Amino acid sequence: MPEVLQPQTAEELRLIFASAGKAKQTVELFGNNSKRLMAGPIAPAQVRVSTARMRRIIQYEPRDLTISVDAGLPFSDLSKELARNGQMVPLEGPYSESATVGGVVSANINGSTRRLYGTARDLVIGMTFVTLEGKMVKSGGMVVKNVAGLDMSKLMIGSFGTLAAITSVNFKLAPKPSAARTFLFSFEDLKTAMAARDAALQGQLTPAAIDLLNPVLAAQLGFKGYVLAMTFVGNDAVVERVNREVGAFGNARTLDVDEEQRFWQSIRSVTPKHLEKFREGVVVRVSATLAECGKALSSVDGPAHVHAGSGVVRAWFTRPDAAAKWLRDWKGVIEFSAEGARENLVLWPKPGGDFEIMKRIKQMFDPESLLNRGRLFGLL
Repeated sequence: MPEVLQPQTAEELRLIFASAGKAKQTVELFGNNSKRLMAGPIAPAQVRVSTARMRRIIQYEPRDLTISVDAGLPFSDLSKELARNGQMVPLEGPYSESATVGGVVSANINGSTRRLYGTARDLVIGMTFVTLEGKMVKSGGMVVKNVAGLDMSKLMIGSFGTLAAITSVNFKLAPKPSAARTFLFSFEDLKTAMAARDAALQGQLTPAAIDLLNPVLAAQLGFKGYVLAMTFVGNDAVVERVNREVGAFGNARTLDVDEEQRFWQSIRSVTPKHLEKFREGVVVRVSATLAECGKALSSVDGPAHVHAGSGVVRAWFTRPDAAAKWLRDWKGVIEFSAEGARENLVLWPKPGGDFEIMKRIKQMFDPESLLNRGRLFGLL
């Protein structure tokens, strides 16, 4: 296996890519490689490149709520730096504690607060990346509103490094709320849990996160029944009002600050722990409507949960055949899969009409299909 090249600057990375492109060498690109079990396996490559030594904070404007950082900066380091000024990039999700900024963006990682803050497509305002032609491309900028031309950075989000190498990312920041509170509700049946979810969505209180755990996952985390978790953020007055009115959704358990942190960390850790425990473990993600997500959740025999404010259902399986069987009823993707499971899985649904556009974009950036081969659809 070739030695991993670790450039420290964007220019060093550009030169590596230019050389590989000119020689038509296949390239494997990653950051900390924390999400190697996400999407498809990368075919063996002649050149292996990690951005993990590109770790600068390039420009930080706390008053403007913007920051520009190298793609190899650990996402946890970014979060710590921003926290000093009461700010954040709210993209915490599976593996975000060990991932680089570029890894979080290229894998389109997000978590339970996406309902309030959005995803990477909403928070990334600019980007620099290098192509295998050796070109350095800048897209977007350092302002929250930028309408000058095509924002090519949006193409890089969720591309898993199959188009180009992200060298830096510009984010618009969110202020950390001055007050936050998480409440847990336990229900014996799904119908009652979904009714409470509906009441929360239709009421005047606005949860930042609404997650519903099925009884199997709830039991793994030390709870009983269907567990509905809701987080509310704002100022002290908002949280005081929530404390007074949240009882309308059911009997609530209020988490203190430490309990809240442990709970949401446990949710983010379900996938890493599952794949460590089960040699053929599989994680499936389905996007359902708000009306259908409860039905999807109820059809899972093992652990599962849903971001009940957005309809994203996630289910964990110990064997590939069980995952494949569930996907016959629900259109989704294999989000993560252990090495021992991949050869027995169809990782994506049959491509739709938009796949031709994806192939054209790939052709535009990487006409020889040299970069991260197999990462998307086994074809891109």
